[in-house]
This record gives sequence, C-alpha cells and structure tokens, in this order.
Amino acid sequence: MKPFIQKPQKKYIIEVDRVDRWQIYRRLQELDIPCWCETNQPLTVEISNPTAAIQLWSVVQQFTTNRQDLIKNLQKSWRYCI
Repeated sequence: MKPFIQKPQKKYIIEVDRVDRWQIYRRLQELDIPCWCETNQPLTVEISNPTAAIQLWSVVQQFTTNRQDLIKNLQKSWRYCI
C-alpha cells in the first residue's frame, strides 16, 4: 500500500477591510479552505492546491472589486469562451 503523502501547504496573509475580511473568512470556510481570522488581525489562508488558490482569488475579488469591474471581467471571460 502506498503511504499517504500530504502536499506542502503555503500560508498567505490577506490584508482586506475588516468587514470584507469576515465575509471572505466565512466563504472560505464554506469552501473548506483552511483559514484563520482573529479580531484586529489579518486573515490567514492555507493553500495546498491550484483549485484552492483560484477559489481564494475569486472570493477576494468578489468582495473587493467594484461591481462594474466584475461585470467587465465576466463579459471579457465570456468572449474568450465563445
């Protein structure tokens, strides 16, 4: 039987607004991405694979980018798919 080898995980400090920080923290918890957030401290996120990295990026964008820029990015992405 092959031994289970866990991939190394990298921890990242995410500096965002206090209100956004807690919303991002909750969403990452829902996605089962390990993260920690204490009062008056930055959000710390553990990333172990490319999917988690993309999900982190997407969640942060959702809460920190203005609506018009999100719409433009989505329209741009759709053009590449067509």
